[in-house]
Amino acid sequence: MIHVRQAEPNEVIDLRHQVLRAGLPRETAVFPGDSTPGTVHVVALDNDDIVGCATMIPSAWEGQRAWQLRGMAVAPPVQRTGVGGLMLKELQRIAQHGAGDVRLMWCNARTPAVPFYQRHGWTVASDEFVVETAGPHYKMTLKLPPADVR
Repeated sequence: MIHVRQAEPNEVIDLRHQVLRAGLPRETAVFPGDSTPGTVHVVALDNDDIVGCATMIPSAWEGQRAWQLRGMAVAPPVQRTGVGGLMLKELQRIAQHGAGDVRLMWCNARTPAVPFYQRHGWTVASDEFVVETAGPHYKMTLKLPPADVR
């Protein structure tokens, strides 16, 4: 059974490299902000094997505080099995209960991943553009509901 937990920056690099930066030097899988205070990393585990990773960096979107989703990767054998959705759900939970007034997430989604994000409530927010090391992308956003008031 797959479970998701918070992780250290070094735990996400190998899978990011394998899935998102294949054929490039490993250091291209280390992103600016990975070690910045407030950055959140999660991994999806199948037993003790890391099969998914994602990172959420404090950022801004059109002048308002936001979380930027970066480096989301799922190991090829478990792609399209719900692992990505589990990680998104955990990051959204953390974001909602973290920095109180941050109510928005955004990402640069690879074009083939746009339908995945749309199924999880994200909205396309740009025209297609090309990231030199990763191909065509769209900017996407997700509005977060207010944190639960108890």
